[in-house]
Amino acid sequence: MAKKGMNYFESFTKGVEYGCKAAQLLHACFAQYDPSQLPRRMEEMHQIEHAGDEMKHEMMECLLKEFLPPIEREDIMELSSTIDDVTDSIEDVLLRLYMFNITQLRPDAKAFTDVIMRLCQALEKMMGEMHNFRKSSLLRDLVIEINHMEEEGDRLYTDTMRRLYTEESDPVTVMAWTTLYDHLEKCCDRCEDVADVVERVIMKNT
Repeated sequence: MAKKGMNYFESFTKGVEYGCKAAQLLHACFAQYDPSQLPRRMEEMHQIEHAGDEMKHEMMECLLKEFLPPIEREDIMELSSTIDDVTDSIEDVLLRLYMFNITQLRPDAKAFTDVIMRLCQALEKMMGEMHNFRKSSLLRDLVIEINHMEEEGDRLYTDTMRRLYTEESDPVTVMAWTTLYDHLEKCCDRCEDVADVVERVIMKNT
């Protein structure tokens, strides 16, 4: 039975913590890449993703019974969904490394995991302030910081794709890495999506 009186802001923070754990795992995988360890890494990642899903479902069950939630129901639903999308997008990268049988990482791919880690850490700070969203002076600065980091991810995506298509001639490699870079860039986009929802919540309620 779902518990009553859920602290949604604590749940948002917990959801982002799962995203941070996923980002840390991806970063560790890229830092010392070993294809033989991918099945184990995938299982670790799936456990993180599954825990995030369970928490989201619990939140939705509580929301169905909530008489007066702290912010509008659709905002809670959208924010919990976009937070969950961050973890899902990170897991997708690991899955595709395995699916495409990537035996060696391109050197520039590792830079993406640094950006993703920093984005998730900024989201964690943001959610720590969310309970005080009507008065917090830090939230808007964090939204801007996340926007700037996502733009950094966009520039990295442009540069890495350019190098891929000018330096690589094998069509299978080009196909695989086009998809991988797409998914790495999508991780950055999903983090910015969370910040965009937070910004809308602030504007609607202040």
